[in-house]
Amino acid sequence: MRFHEGQVLDGFTLEKHMPSGGMASLWRARHPDVDAPVVLKIPFLDPGQDVSTVIGYEVEELILKRLSGPHVPRYIRSGDLARTPYIAMEFVAGESLSQIVKRAPLPPEEVARIGAELAIALTSLHQQQVAHLDLKPENVILAERGAVLLDFGLSRHAALPDLLSEKSNVPMGSPAFIAPEQVLGDRTDPASDIFALGGILYLLATGEPPFDWPLTRAGMKRRLYHAPKPPSARNPKVPRWLDTVIRKCLEVDRGRRYSDAARVAFDLRNPEQVAILEPGPPRPWWDRLLSAFQKRDDHLLTGAPTARRRQAGPALVLAAVDLADGTDPLAGAVLAETGRLVAARADSRLVCLTVLKTEILREDVQADSAGRSFYIKRLVALKDWARPLDLAEERISYHVVEAVSAADAILRYAEHNRIGHIVVGARGSSALRRHLGSVSSKVVAEAGCSVTVVRCEAPTEPA
Repeated sequence: MRFHEGQVLDGFTLEKHMPSGGMASLWRARHPDVDAPVVLKIPFLDPGQDVSTVIGYEVEELILKRLSGPHVPRYIRSGDLARTPYIAMEFVAGESLSQIVKRAPLPPEEVARIGAELAIALTSLHQQQVAHLDLKPENVILAERGAVLLDFGLSRHAALPDLLSEKSNVPMGSPAFIAPEQVLGDRTDPASDIFALGGILYLLATGEPPFDWPLTRAGMKRRLYHAPKPPSARNPKVPRWLDTVIRKCLEVDRGRRYSDAARVAFDLRNPEQVAILEPGPPRPWWDRLLSAFQKRDDHLLTGAPTARRRQAGPALVLAAVDLADGTDPLAGAVLAETGRLVAARADSRLVCLTVLKTEILREDVQADSAGRSFYIKRLVALKDWARPLDLAEERISYHVVEAVSAADAILRYAEHNRIGHIVVGARGSSALRRHLGSVSSKVVAEAGCSVTVVRCEAPTEPA
């Protein structure tokens, strides 16, 4: 859809188009029932749009409505994915940190003031069990009430399914500030935000990011092996105490990095208390790489799950349902069996999966005659299919996978996410299925977990 000033969307009147990124359109808006300025964030969901846009919208909607306090915009409401999705939130007046960094390098006391405000905002976020994971100047507003964090489309809530990591293990974050563990696919640690905070402090103090502006995955991986120049080597006006704080934020080894953001704020506000780090000999690259895999022992303080808790977490049940022709008796039978299974296992979490089949030899049609994305339609249908289960958001997630082979897609997804049990439907026998093999038979033969195959009861013939 195309939007314009004066248009009314679910009671919100669009007043002014704001500078927007490549994932969503931002609008200043007003609503008669809301007594504060409003921003509407409307994701770009045109046919052919990267599916990460849809997932990012869902992640932000799930997380933002659970957040509170002065360091996040107040959530107001969200739109229906089946119609026009949007997130309505409070408009936060202030100066974007992206404008401030254009004046860098800044005086050390200014760097410390901004950094302390940002660290306090991160402390509040981490106490609510959320890691931002895309901290960068564009996602920070300096308001009268302190630093306000924006854009939670890549964030991770420790008590919610991580839709992004369930979909892919590709590094997600801003290349200039992404933490080493994120490059390796680990999205579980709030300490990743402290690394990004160090990158922002480095940029404010020197005018340059610590690892330049990498454009490739290989470029991002360089931070695993090569430490950045000390800030004071790029700007001699950076005092030793501030140099120490920044370098400690940017440690690859999470055991040497600051354990929590509150300590960063304390050191930035009390420079006389900072224990100066003397530069030592460079650590071997293999030692730095090994450190990136190491877990810290204080995850319980920040709300993120430890490795042991993740391994002992809720059992994952995958319901693979065919909705190519809408909900039919077989889809209903899969739903009934899935409901019995999750009801019997109160510690389980359900992953709902449907495959949107693509073609090998011809260009895929991505929208219907009305211009509606097939991907969005299938995602809405999947949520409608699972609605009778009435599971809390913490216990269920939804995924549409585009693939040529439905069986291969189910197997890849199950392996990537270490699924414990699969529920899959089986169609009636036919000559083609006997020749090529059915989806269910391949899943049963190759899955590394238990599988329940559901069939519809054969209709009884009249006497």
